[in-house]
Amino acid sequence: MLDINKIRADFPILSQKVNGKPLVYFDNGATSQKPQVVIDAISKYYQEINANIHRGVHTLSQLATDAYEASRGKIQNHINAKFAHEVLFTSGTTHGINLVTNGFASILKPGDEVLVSALEHHSNIVPWQMLCEKTGAILRVIPMNQDGELIMAEYDKLLSDKTKVVTVNHISNALGTVNPIKYMIDEAHKFGAAVLIDGAQAVPHLKPDVQELDCDFYAFSGHKICGPTGTGILYGKEAWLNKLPPYQGGGEMIKEVTFEKTTYAELPHKFEAGTPNIAGGIVLGTAVDYMNEVGFDNIQQQELELLEYGTKRLLEIEGLKIFGTAKEKTSVISFNIEGIHPYDIGTIIDKLGIAVRTGHHCAQPIMTFFNIPGTIRASFAFYNTKEEIDAMVAAVKKAQLMLS
Repeated sequence: MLDINKIRADFPILSQKVNGKPLVYFDNGATSQKPQVVIDAISKYYQEINANIHRGVHTLSQLATDAYEASRGKIQNHINAKFAHEVLFTSGTTHGINLVTNGFASILKPGDEVLVSALEHHSNIVPWQMLCEKTGAILRVIPMNQDGELIMAEYDKLLSDKTKVVTVNHISNALGTVNPIKYMIDEAHKFGAAVLIDGAQAVPHLKPDVQELDCDFYAFSGHKICGPTGTGILYGKEAWLNKLPPYQGGGEMIKEVTFEKTTYAELPHKFEAGTPNIAGGIVLGTAVDYMNEVGFDNIQQQELELLEYGTKRLLEIEGLKIFGTAKEKTSVISFNIEGIHPYDIGTIIDKLGIAVRTGHHCAQPIMTFFNIPGTIRASFAFYNTKEEIDAMVAAVKKAQLMLS
């Protein structure tokens, strides 16, 4: 069991007030808050070892390089990648997905098919649409049901020898649905398709084992797991990363440059052009260490309790409907109140110190499916409490009364 008071003391922002009320931060699906150890690690880097990496023989450069590569090793161990060079530093999940789609532009041919799920964030839809427009490939959509679950029977029907890529999120950012990705990966591989998993919403809640999953690519963002913004990871199997062309040209990603021809560096540097977010990459390792110290079993237990309690309390409100009632779900509750726009609820409860997300959550096809403009999304993290849920419910009831 977590000592929740001790955990909350690690996060300085949680003790502040918003509009004169204690902050209740339920927008963890957008970004997590940062523990003091992460904040301190950022300052420590700039105070003690700030230097460019990989290219310098001087002491600071070597210290910074060692710290950056040590962080890569931490993340390799965290996701159980076979090789450290299968772990690429990116600016976030979106960057990782675009890196992969850019590579497949030289592989896909007219008539090839890419399967994307109806539950995706725009970042895992738009790059594939752009790729299909460029290559003549066809985008197929894996449909969902009213509970917010993908329909596996329809997925099975969509798979064929034309399927070259399957891309799906591990967990839906809008609904909290946990998708059956192991089954989906195994079935896609029977047809020789590559599989990319968008893990942005999964990594705050669980440790993905990329070898056990056998996914070909797994992308996630650092800022959702208590790390800095502008950081992320793309895992790719060595064979695929060797096959794909570089995403960007520049320094660091080269082996030899002449005006006649350039040859590329070995992995992972082939995909890491230019000076990276060095501090961010190092401190992402610090954040991963912190999350593992808290323990993902503890995190899951705490968040499941919050999900169950929050669902029960919110359903006490007359006219409230929850969207996303999958059997396998994580700590996200998307809801609306009959006759009231979600934005209006969100605006009023902000005045009471409650931070939630309102809108389509960069998942407009989901909102279109339910025929709604958007939802109010409360997304919980391990540092949240049942007392905060009570405060949110009271605030929503007050907003409902004001708006009715």
